Amino acid sequence: MMDNTQRLYRSSTDHMLAGVCGGIAEYLNVDPTLVRVAFVLLALVTGGTGGILYGALWIIMPGEPSEKRKHKGKNEEL
Repeated sequence: MMDNTQRLYRSSTDHMLAGVCGGIAEYLNVDPTLVRVAFVLLALVTGGTGGILYGALWIIMPGEPSEKRKHKGKNEEL
C-alpha cells in the first residue's frame, strides 16, 4: 500500500547548511530561495529568533529518508 501523505524532512539535495529551508520549500512547493530569505528577514526583524528557529528545526526535523532520495533522483532524470 502506498502512502500518499506528504512529510516534512530536511532536504538532502537542496541544502546550504542543514537542508531545513530546502525541506520546507519542498513541502510547501515554493522556491527554496524564498524560504531562505524569509528566515534571514525573520532573524533581522526579531533580533535572532530566525536563527534560533532554524537551529531548533535542524534538531527536530528528520533527515530525508534514503528511499525518498532514490525516487526523487529518478523523477529528475525523466
